[in-house]
Amino acid sequence: AKPLDLRQSGSLSADRQATAGNSGHQINFWNQIAVAAIFCYSYFMADDYEQWLKDEKAPFEGWDFSYLADRVEHESPPWDYKAVAKEALKKADTVLEMATGGGERFAELAPFPKQTIAIEGQTSNYLIAKKRLEPLGVKVLEMKESGILNFQDNYFDLILNRHGGFRSSEIARILKPGGYFITQQVAANNWEDLRKEFNAPTKWPDRLPDVVSKELQDCGIRIERLESWEGEIIFKDVGALVFMLKAVPWTVDNFSVEAYRPVLQRLKQRIVENGKLMFTDRKYLVIAKKLS
Repeated sequence: AKPLDLRQSGSLSADRQATAGNSGHQINFWNQIAVAAIFCYSYFMADDYEQWLKDEKAPFEGWDFSYLADRVEHESPPWDYKAVAKEALKKADTVLEMATGGGERFAELAPFPKQTIAIEGQTSNYLIAKKRLEPLGVKVLEMKESGILNFQDNYFDLILNRHGGFRSSEIARILKPGGYFITQQVAANNWEDLRKEFNAPTKWPDRLPDVVSKELQDCGIRIERLESWEGEIIFKDVGALVFMLKAVPWTVDNFSVEAYRPVLQRLKQRIVENGKLMFTDRKYLVIAKKLS
């Protein structure tokens, strides 16, 4: 039998030791990478969380979304509500603006007929609208737009409503025969994909163009123009979405950063992967005339 060469055996053992040593170094390296990745993720998520809280508490007055400048992009409907309303104002003597918010959008339509009234149901917005619109000759009243309206029958030539509630029967009652009702509405299925992320139900499921137009027609108001549209709204960061959900609280009931933090973190990850959050806007335009 051939004698055992201890040097050869020792050489083999050293090779194994070297291999084991290299494996150990590799394991330690990847462990360090994993720890660093977890640290970075935790750091950035914690940093985002603090920003989300700031966005949640940011002031919002009237209907002013300037806080979101450069953080949100959205497409626009093919019609120009401002141009449509401004043209109608030229032909009217008595005008009602419903759910004016802080009067920001309505102020852009000046000048107004002498008998122009704007209503707003939220006290804080009413005070802002009053300060903004009364110097333009508009009488501003604190009044809920979706209830019984404290106006005489057959009083207004023109009723404008941008994204506010209304009762078709009340529109028919206070609108003069031959008068016009012009409204741009947010459809019931607007941001449907966004609400699914938060498991939030549709707030007003009947606010769809076909349903609303039928209600108006049943009240003696003829539909002269009905257009529907859908497009994209893009949030560039989760904090912008947080601000929007606080400003428009009926989208997700009882929304808060703390309550929905896991959902927000999931959406943050989508931004990391895709660079944006994209949801579906749905709006419609109604131009209607009260029959004589």
